[in-house]
Amino acid sequence: MALKALIFDLDGTLVETAPDLQAATNHVLKSIGRRPLDMSELRAFVGHGAMNLIERGIAATGEKIDATTLKRLHRDFLDFYGENIAVHSYAFEGLETLLQRAADSGLKLGVCTNKVETLSIKLLTELGMYKRFGSLVGGDTLPVMKPNPEPLFEAVKRLGIDPKESMMLGDSETDIRTAQNANMPVIAVSFGYTSQHVSAFNPTHVIDHFDEAWPVISTYL
Repeated sequence: MALKALIFDLDGTLVETAPDLQAATNHVLKSIGRRPLDMSELRAFVGHGAMNLIERGIAATGEKIDATTLKRLHRDFLDFYGENIAVHSYAFEGLETLLQRAADSGLKLGVCTNKVETLSIKLLTELGMYKRFGSLVGGDTLPVMKPNPEPLFEAVKRLGIDPKESMMLGDSETDIRTAQNANMPVIAVSFGYTSQHVSAFNPTHVIDHFDEAWPVISTYL
């Protein structure tokens, strides 16, 4: 394999977004009289898009709600989160060094996330990272989301690279299954959002810090 592209998940992989996601989730839960989610709950619920996050928050705090209320909460979540998307979010330690090294080595960089595309762009822009990436596929870019491999294939396609020359980096079962479904090697970071340690899902590699990523990546060059 001659590696030419790295595709990153966003929440929990590129960026620590949990504090701002928690604030938005608890904002909508409070509006229907529910208790707030603590951080451990929130981190286990992230990764399948905003609607799923809200649904899991509702399930964890009481009875189900009707579809009309759920849609309203989803809109309210997106509005609140969009206005407060980078209040406490930040890039994980060591990421900037990795991205620069990858770029200097000629690797193309992309993002494949289940976060809404417009919010993904806004977050990365506010953090000064968006121009690093040649492609971004969000949860609403295509009719399907991860772990379906099509969004990952699309992120690679937009870079002009063959999937066989690409690698994914993610933090959850969803990311690992996506890469496996695409027959693509995957580096799983252990510091993201998952209810089980990522090693339980048999990723190709596991790292505990981005400083450990390049020694792995370089073996594919």
